[in-house]
Amino acid sequence: MKEAVVGIDLGGTCTKFGLVTQGGNLLAQDSIPTNSDLSYEAFFEQLYNKIDFLKNGLDENIDLKGIGIGAPTGNYFLGTIENASNLNWLGEVPVTEVLESYSNLPAVLTNDANASAIGEMLYGAAKGVENFISITMGTGLGCGIVTNGKLVLGNNGHAGEIGHSTVYYGGRSCGCGREGCLETYVSATGLLRTIRELLETTKIESELRKNTSHFTAKKVTHAALQNDSLALEAFEYTGKILGLKLADIVAYMDPEVIILSGGLAKAGTLILEPAKKYMEEHMLDVYKNKVEIISSGLTEENAAILGAAAFSWNELENKKRL
Repeated sequence: MKEAVVGIDLGGTCTKFGLVTQGGNLLAQDSIPTNSDLSYEAFFEQLYNKIDFLKNGLDENIDLKGIGIGAPTGNYFLGTIENASNLNWLGEVPVTEVLESYSNLPAVLTNDANASAIGEMLYGAAKGVENFISITMGTGLGCGIVTNGKLVLGNNGHAGEIGHSTVYYGGRSCGCGREGCLETYVSATGLLRTIRELLETTKIESELRKNTSHFTAKKVTHAALQNDSLALEAFEYTGKILGLKLADIVAYMDPEVIILSGGLAKAGTLILEPAKKYMEEHMLDVYKNKVEIISSGLTEENAAILGAAAFSWNELENKKRL
């Protein structure tokens, strides 16, 4: 009988889940809409029934060992989601408690960026790396920090929120209620805000000026790859801010590797090269040329599921050692 865990990526609009072996083999996966208009009890019962259906549909018998969940504002210590802005469940939602009541399996919860970091450590670009930082750049910016092979969680389980560290005081408004946060500049939405500012404040020629009503980060990336001057300027600016912030983070954490993932990271050298350049320019001398910036080793399609599953396997292994 094959052993596996359930990896769950709980998103604001869609919840993805899959069955993953300890070696990172994704046996099966599926998704359901994240209907937070339901009570959380009803939603998680629906989710577990779908997981059970997925398991029973396989040609081989599977011994499920645990459940890992990655979710925005997920609190590892309490097993709760706390006031997630993209969900309608108010207050603290006892995610692990509810899933354990349905499944009788040990469940572990963390935020999605921490799950991604453990996924990179077990299955991705950070295999064999003891000290690294994993940064996910999508609609927002998340971060997971691993030091001496251990995920840094902090006192309340929320360590690593560099997306909400300040770049400019009084800068762009952020969904967290503050101003000037890193993710308002370095994210897919941040890139689009930069493009709109450049359109308004410069006269740089660009194909993007022809239709300003339907911008996407993908469209801006395509334009940059076609050597569009405005799009290239936007990536240079975005990479500069990221590089400046990474120089500070390196001084705090002394990592060997920084891993970039998410939609914005798919731009490849467009974001990697300026980030590396400005990081090195502003790095404390003792760290210069000692830190790599690389792309994720996980495919975007299943990275979040693998990350959540990796977190579960990691937790099960840690308990064995106790």
